[in-house]
Amino acid sequence: MNPTLRSAWEDTVRAAPGATALVEPATAAVVTRAALDAAADAWRQAHGTGLADRTVVLAEPNGPEWFRVFIGLLKSGAVIVPIDPGEPAAAQEATAQRLGAVARWSGGALVPVATRSRPARDGRRLIKLTSGSTGVPRALAFTDAQMLADGRQVCAAMNIRTDDTNFGLIPFGHSYGLGNLVVPLLAQGTAIVCGTVALPHAIVETIARWRPTVFPAVPALLRALVVSDVAPGRLASLRTVISAGAPLAAEIAEAFHVKFDRKVHSFYGSSETGGITYDQSGDAARTGRSVGQPLPGVRLEWGRGRRFTVASEAVYTLGNRRRTAGGGSYQPADLATLNAAGELVLLGRSGRFVKIAGRRLNLAEVERALRAVPGVRDAFVVPHSARVDALAAAVATDLAADALRTALQERLAPWKIPKRIVTFATFPVTPRGKTDTRRLRGQLGE
Repeated sequence: MNPTLRSAWEDTVRAAPGATALVEPATAAVVTRAALDAAADAWRQAHGTGLADRTVVLAEPNGPEWFRVFIGLLKSGAVIVPIDPGEPAAAQEATAQRLGAVARWSGGALVPVATRSRPARDGRRLIKLTSGSTGVPRALAFTDAQMLADGRQVCAAMNIRTDDTNFGLIPFGHSYGLGNLVVPLLAQGTAIVCGTVALPHAIVETIARWRPTVFPAVPALLRALVVSDVAPGRLASLRTVISAGAPLAAEIAEAFHVKFDRKVHSFYGSSETGGITYDQSGDAARTGRSVGQPLPGVRLEWGRGRRFTVASEAVYTLGNRRRTAGGGSYQPADLATLNAAGELVLLGRSGRFVKIAGRRLNLAEVERALRAVPGVRDAFVVPHSARVDALAAAVATDLAADALRTALQERLAPWKIPKRIVTFATFPVTPRGKTDTRRLRGQLGE
């Protein structure tokens, strides 16, 4: 019988029930594999009846509770949809209804969802949400085998071992967190120190006390550490520092190396494919020459216009027409080429997707939310020209910028709300009558 996420976890618990699974720095709590498994069993007994093959949305911040519920849902046979816990309740409910979920876990309670759902009997176990071309998140269904394949490929490329400890500051439910934190814990017992405060001094204090060995990070976190006054020796326990979620500037990778005597390893992937490439030496990140070579088991196939297709056992196949002998295949929106060393060099994107603090976002989603505000005639959103991991918006409206931000709080997670909003009575147009986006970009400082 093929292994599942649940059976892999059960094997991990049996192998060493007393081994550490999770550490919660805020309370200094150390949770063993057996204790976490018992807590998940208790959750299943209390909430899991009737959830087999049913979709359940999971909105929970990083921490032991996230894993208690996640593993409890695995034991219940549910199809799990991890989402951003910062999304407003109305947005969570709308997502749950759109996906036909029977319930959503939020605020420490399992909230029923009034939908006419049907059991999912196609082998799906987890659904990742990623931005679609219209700004409405797409639902990507993955099987147990695909999630395990992604974790296996990530651990092989990065040499993440059972005796390592991950520093879990990136969101557990994001594709990056699932492949680098969640599956390694379930499948091979790699423990996690659950970080919750993304400030430089809090990061180094947690690392110095609990001594994790692997730090999956995003460029914004690495930059904050570089420019802070934290002592370099406080990161001495780290063996591997990883950067993903957005392009890493070579000067930040080099400055991190100089300050902390630790190389940063670029990692590139997508929700659809899991991990794609990894910079094993850390030299590619320091020079900015590439995002590394394909992970073990990942194949790149090249087409026209510097477009490429990713094929592996980790690529989703449910609802995906692209198939290969070893799984699925997917063509990312990125343009790229291979250098002489066989490393992937990214050349830009073919769509309107951006990365904000390591999370992929379609700018159309924010524009749709703005246009839904009464009194808004049109909206145009771009990355902020002066602030990292922030957005700027041009809005055709008579409303004030503060009123727009207040209205967006009911529609979007805080990280999606533009930091700069410039209002216009009407948008400028080109001679052909289309919105003059070049002039709007100029008004927004691009």
